[in-house]
Amino acid sequence: MQIVSFPEAATPSELRVQVLEIQNQAWPPEDGGGRSASTHDPVLRPVSMLLVDGDTVLAALDILFKELEHAGRRFAAGGLSTVATRQEARGGGHGRKLVAAAREAMIASDLDLGLFTCDRPLQAFYESAGWHVLPGAVLVGGTPQAPFPSDQPGFDKVTMADFFSTASRQAQTSFHHARIELYPGAIDKLW
Repeated sequence: MQIVSFPEAATPSELRVQVLEIQNQAWPPEDGGGRSASTHDPVLRPVSMLLVDGDTVLAALDILFKELEHAGRRFAAGGLSTVATRQEARGGGHGRKLVAAAREAMIASDLDLGLFTCDRPLQAFYESAGWHVLPGAVLVGGTPQAPFPSDQPGFDKVTMADFFSTASRQAQTSFHHARIELYPGAIDKLW
């Protein structure tokens, strides 16, 4: 098994087809169609990370990148998106291995911090891969004109984070119990 990374748009087609299959298993399309070749807004510079065994993709995720302003400071942020494991490979630790590797890749890419939301029942999974709950934090996605907050009715989300740079570690408590204006756009409302 190995982990490979590509800009989303440059993922080899034989692997991208499998990634879309895994995503459709995790989030079946409501309209009966499938996901398109590109899942994310290119402005967020999506990078696909895949755990492959031979020619088979076992797990996949995407890392999205954006600069955000918080408490009067600017931070280079990254977030996890579309984390999924092939249905027949679930329970083997593949997702955890990939999520931990993504955290290490984010640290190596000189980001200030990583943050994302997940469904509350997945909190322990992400914690086991090195992430931490950001107490009381709400990510505000969407756009300033059409905000998409993680605490909206019907959502049961927690915000996960890790602080990589000295500057972000010094500002860490300002993210606690805060509404963090991420605004990744209309395509990736929350990552």
